[in-house]
Amino acid sequence: MPLEAYRKKRNFAKTPEPPGRISPGRGQHRPVFVVQKHDATHLHYDFRLEIRGVLVSWAVPKGPSMSPAERRLAIRTEDHPLEYAEFEGLIPEGEYGAGTVMVWDRGTYQSKREDPTDRQLADGTIDIMLHGERLRGGFALVLTRMRASGRRGQEQWLLIKERDAHADPAWNIESPRFERSILSGRTLDEIALGKSVKLSVASTRT
Repeated sequence: MPLEAYRKKRNFAKTPEPPGRISPGRGQHRPVFVVQKHDATHLHYDFRLEIRGVLVSWAVPKGPSMSPAERRLAIRTEDHPLEYAEFEGLIPEGEYGAGTVMVWDRGTYQSKREDPTDRQLADGTIDIMLHGERLRGGFALVLTRMRASGRRGQEQWLLIKERDAHADPAWNIESPRFERSILSGRTLDEIALGKSVKLSVASTRT
């Protein structure tokens, strides 16, 4: 079952994360993507694509980049439920993934090829166009190595920005303009403390 690994790792009586379910599909709507900034044992970013009713997920240690010169390591993790695209909060100590989660970017995406995205996933090369608040234009995910065990969580991919009109050679993910959630306008510290702030759309975008 696609969400079995996700559910086995979590105690939903303790974590605020959604148990979720497999979506029956979204008709003719474009599938969604989300990037979550995750201040866990090590700060990283989680890149997720809606494929066949779940969010197929990768942990990106250095975060995505809009510079084609920067190829980002992306480690495949367990599939997450679609409801996770709007999850933002504090996962308590002692629970899997303990730390603060921020919705850093989200939007829709479309395939750049005729073959469906699930087939591209199986083949090890995904070519997509992102329509997000911060990430835009063409991106590729390329499988580079899979451990002999074949465990999905051990797949190593590269996340690569295409050279197009949206590319930015001067991209810096640590810029202060990217420190707030595009969902709530909060910083990681404000999310951890449960603070509410007035969302300013201009302050959350590039």
